[in-house]
Amino acid sequence: MWGLANELSKHYMIKVFADYHENHKLFDEQVSFSIERVGGIKLLRKYRKAQLINEFIKENKIDGIIADHWKSLEHLKTNKKKICLIHGKEINHEKGTSLNKRVLEVLDSVETIVANSEYTKNLAISLGVQQDKIVVINPGVDPVEELDKKTLDKVENLLKHKSPKLITVSRFDKRKNHEKVIMALRNLKQIYPSIIYICVGYGDEEENIKKLVAELGLQPQVMFFKDISNELKNALVAKSNIFVMPSIVHKKSVEGFGIAYVEAAQYGLPSLGGKDGGAADAIEHEKTGLICNGNELDEVYSSINLMLENNKFQEYGKAAKENSAKFKWSTIIEEYKKILN
Repeated sequence: MWGLANELSKHYMIKVFADYHENHKLFDEQVSFSIERVGGIKLLRKYRKAQLINEFIKENKIDGIIADHWKSLEHLKTNKKKICLIHGKEINHEKGTSLNKRVLEVLDSVETIVANSEYTKNLAISLGVQQDKIVVINPGVDPVEELDKKTLDKVENLLKHKSPKLITVSRFDKRKNHEKVIMALRNLKQIYPSIIYICVGYGDEEENIKKLVAELGLQPQVMFFKDISNELKNALVAKSNIFVMPSIVHKKSVEGFGIAYVEAAQYGLPSLGGKDGGAADAIEHEKTGLICNGNELDEVYSSINLMLENNKFQEYGKAAKENSAKFKWSTIIEEYKKILN
């Protein structure tokens, strides 16, 4: 939403209603649009936010409203053009349930529904969302900034004598599937004794993942990073060989798109993604990376091995970098302008 608001503000007057954050003033003063912060306990915040938006609509001439969640539109009272973004798991409620009915009621009242991938579009249709309202617009990315040489040298020293280098930047949760990558690593280290797997992130599954690494005796092959600067995170990606995130569906949780694949591609990394979810919109199979069945350990292992054999990852990485240009916000925004105009 930050990228969308920032890019739209180059073409339209934009006002954003956002959750309260400590130290938000410094951030808010530097952006090219107006931000109104809404505080209070989470349960009541959505009502307070809706009330503020309803008041703003009454007092100002506006062309339309864009929401990144159906719940943000649930309590709005307006006939203005409404656009709702859908991502995957937030609409993934079984057909006929009360939550599904609430989703459909809100989405029936909007002009356009923007799905972040073909997968999300098909999921929405299967759950009863009106097909003719849905357009697919992939999320955008900002161009990468040049990395600081000092940070790159630091990472170079850190990873000295480690090769090949796999990396995942994501929350530690079941659907991201770190588990299968670690299990595949046990076999991969027989072929590549100096292999390293870099895990950047935090989350509920962190302790379980670390426990698995210890059980398999893979501590020398796995590095964990959390609470690090963007600069260091990007340098770790830039110095790696393959981005691995063979996502799976876990309960209702699903990877609607996978912006991390595109961000890695900007640094010339190919990706391994899972067939469950929207990874296929971000990764061109056998061109900018591979798509596999993340539930099958053999597939995760053989896919990584395939990219490592004869340095195939270099060819895929070059294509991934070229392909990432189409996801730049300056290109993606043209699709939003078509809807808004």
